[in-house]
Amino acid sequence: MNIKHRTAPRLARALAGVLVAGSGLVGLAAVASAAPGGGAGGVTGPAFYVDGELYRTVGTPTDFSATGAPGHTYDTIYDLGDGVTNVAEAKPGDRDFNGGRWKVHAVSFVNYNSAVAAGDMNGNGKLDSAEEVEAALASDFAVDKGVVKSFLCPVIHIPGA
Repeated sequence: MNIKHRTAPRLARALAGVLVAGSGLVGLAAVASAAPGGGAGGVTGPAFYVDGELYRTVGTPTDFSATGAPGHTYDTIYDLGDGVTNVAEAKPGDRDFNGGRWKVHAVSFVNYNSAVAAGDMNGNGKLDSAEEVEAALASDFAVDKGVVKSFLCPVIHIPGA
């Protein structure tokens, strides 16, 4: 039997395996770098406030938009726009926390400074709780544009932040 004919197909299969594995690693790296904060593995820097405290997360490629899951199975994140830290309504340990299932509400501002003045209940000059965002929305200086995304991601407290 000719050794050349037996070795060539094995070499071709091995090379194909290396190429497929390599392309998977490149794809994984692209997902991680596209995550908010661009950290290793999709880990973000400060991503949102919950009850006045900063939290980060791990960006995941989940999309629950078309699942038909009931709204009460999600917690809300308010996306306050560019340059403003988002606000979430729940965290691990809260009785109503839904395990990191989120629906994101886009919020726009008629007048950002007036919205903060109307909603900032603790006087720190920012909206950093769901209650404060809801007060700003009630003032008509902020507008809830509705759900723009739903997904799964963890909530990780940033100690001392």
